[in-house]
Amino acid sequence: MNSDVQIAGDPLAIPHLLPPVPAHPATVAGFAGLARSIAADRAAWAPLVRYDATTRWYHRLRTGPGYEVWLLSWVPGQGSGRHDHGASSGVLTVLEGELTEHAEDGPRTLTAGAQRVFAPGYVHEVVNDALAPAVSLHVYFPGLTNMPMHPSQATGSGAVTTPPGIPAP
Repeated sequence: MNSDVQIAGDPLAIPHLLPPVPAHPATVAGFAGLARSIAADRAAWAPLVRYDATTRWYHRLRTGPGYEVWLLSWVPGQGSGRHDHGASSGVLTVLEGELTEHAEDGPRTLTAGAQRVFAPGYVHEVVNDALAPAVSLHVYFPGLTNMPMHPSQATGSGAVTTPPGIPAP
């Protein structure tokens, strides 16, 4: 009796029959474009959004070779705390509502459609200072492995590191 491999041959030996490898952005602009394309597909992400009054809600939406995409929701008053993203660069895109980013150069209001790109070591805090919930999309490359917390500028306390895999803007 012949096996399927004997009859059809090894499919891995025929590269043109394999599905194409997903495109991987190679530049910051490429990752920003990836975030915009995911943001534009509202039907794919909107049904996943949940709101949690006790903590920011987050969901890993996608992973790719060397990157990951997170969806976060923020009810009024929720914030990330001052942090950076370790060795990861990132793109933050506001999908709904309004968020305030506090960084060294002062506060910045981010409304739906706004994007922020940051390099490793960039320290900021993101807060929902508005009266309505907000939703944001975060692309990290490489994928987020740690999120060192920094003391607020007012307290001057020591930095701590959160466990790996906890997303933050």
